[in-house]
Amino acid sequence: MLARFKKNIETNFSFLKGKKLLIACSGGLDSVVLTHLMNESKYEIALAHCNFSLRGKESDGDEMFVVGLAKNLEIPVFAETFDTKKFAKEQKISTQMAARDLRYNWFTEILKDFKYDYLLTAHHLDDNLETFFINLSRGTGLNGLTGIPKENNRVIRPLLNFSRDEIFKYADANNLKWREDSSNKKTDYLRNKLRLEVLPQFKEINESVLKNFQKTQQNLQSSQNLIEDYMALVYKLVISEEIDSYKINIQKIKELPHTEALLYELLNGFGFTEWEDVSSLLDAQTGKQLFSKTHRLLKNREELLLTEIDSEKVNKEFLVYEKGITSPINLKIEPSEYIGETEKNLIYVASEKLSFPLKLRKWSSGDTFQPFGMKGKKKLSKFFKDEKIPLTEKEKIWLLLSDDKIVWIVDYRMDERFKITEDTKKIIKITYFPE
Repeated sequence: MLARFKKNIETNFSFLKGKKLLIACSGGLDSVVLTHLMNESKYEIALAHCNFSLRGKESDGDEMFVVGLAKNLEIPVFAETFDTKKFAKEQKISTQMAARDLRYNWFTEILKDFKYDYLLTAHHLDDNLETFFINLSRGTGLNGLTGIPKENNRVIRPLLNFSRDEIFKYADANNLKWREDSSNKKTDYLRNKLRLEVLPQFKEINESVLKNFQKTQQNLQSSQNLIEDYMALVYKLVISEEIDSYKINIQKIKELPHTEALLYELLNGFGFTEWEDVSSLLDAQTGKQLFSKTHRLLKNREELLLTEIDSEKVNKEFLVYEKGITSPINLKIEPSEYIGETEKNLIYVASEKLSFPLKLRKWSSGDTFQPFGMKGKKKLSKFFKDEKIPLTEKEKIWLLLSDDKIVWIVDYRMDERFKITEDTKKIIKITYFPE
C-alpha cells in the first residue's frame, strides 16, 4: 500500500512536495494510517486533534493517544478541547454540525497562524460510498452523486482511492495501534447504519462493489464536468446580472432543449426544492413568485428575476468590537508586532485609523472604496464587474467599516486609506475564517 500511496501522491497531489502539512487526526484507524503513510513518505507533517468532550474519559484518552503518537514520531501536535454541546445550543444547530464548525474553524486558524499549507483528512473509498448512498437517499442531482472531492481548496484527501479493508491490512501488517470510537458502533446516525448494516450486505451480494463504484464515480465526474462547461455557455446566453438581482431570459431558455434541467442547474444553489413550481413560472402571469429560505424568484414579464430575500429588507448592521465577531461571520481582531504577508482572508491595518466599534454589513448600491494600491475611489459594483464576481458570490460578500468608510471588502480587498505607513504606531491584524 505504501508504494501505491506514494504513486498516488506523486500523480494527483504533486504540489504537496516541500509543503507544510497538517493532518486531522482523531486517533482512529484511518487517520493513524494516513499519519504513518505521510511520515514514511518523508513529508513535513503535524497533527491536529479535536477533543469534543462528548465521550468523557474516552475523549480524553483519544487526545492522550494522539499526543503520544506525535511524540513517538517526533512531529508537532496541536490539541484543543471544545464544549461542543454548549456551542450547539448557542448556535441552535445539531451536535454533529457544531463539531464540524468547531473543527474546521480551528483547523483554518492553525493553517494561518502556523503557516501550514494544506490540511489532510483521512476520508477513504468506503466513506465516499457511504456519502453516495446518503445523498441518494435524500434526493440529489448529479453533483451530489460525485461524492467527496479529493481536493477542496486547501483540504486534501489522499486516501480516497483506498478501501477501509486496505487501510486495516496496512495497519495490521505494520503493527500500528489506534483508538476505537465507541460512538461508531451506534446506529443512531444514518452513516453508521449504512456502514454497519446496509453496505456489508451489499458487498456480500457484489464483491466488486467498491471497484465498480470507483468507475461509476469517474463517469459521473466526467458527465458533471461536461455539464459545467455547457452551463457556462448557457449562462452567458440567458443570464444578465444587475447590482442586486439575477435575470433569466425566458424566451432564450425556452429555445434551448431540456429547459427544466437547465433551470435546475441554474437555480439549484439557491435553496429551491419544488422544481415543478419553478418551471411553471416560465408560463405564469407577471407577479407570480416563489420563495426559498434565502431567495425570491419572480416572474416579471419575459424574465425570471432572482433576488436575495435579505436584500429586499433594510440592510442589517453588526457591531464589531476590539476582539472581533463570530456571527454572522467569523472575524478575529488582534494586535500584531509585525506586518506579515497579506492574504485574501488576512489584512494588517493601522490601529489609529480605526474607530471602534466597527460595523459589518452587506454591500449596497452606491458603495465606494479606495482599492489598496490605488489613488482614486471606485464603486463596488465596478470592482465586482472587473473582478468577474458572479451574483451568487456578490450576495455573500461582507463589508467591514470604520466611521462608515470601508476598511475591507472581506476576503477580497482592503482599503488604501487604512494601510500601515511609517507613522503607524500600532498594527492590527484582522483574519476572516470562512465556514
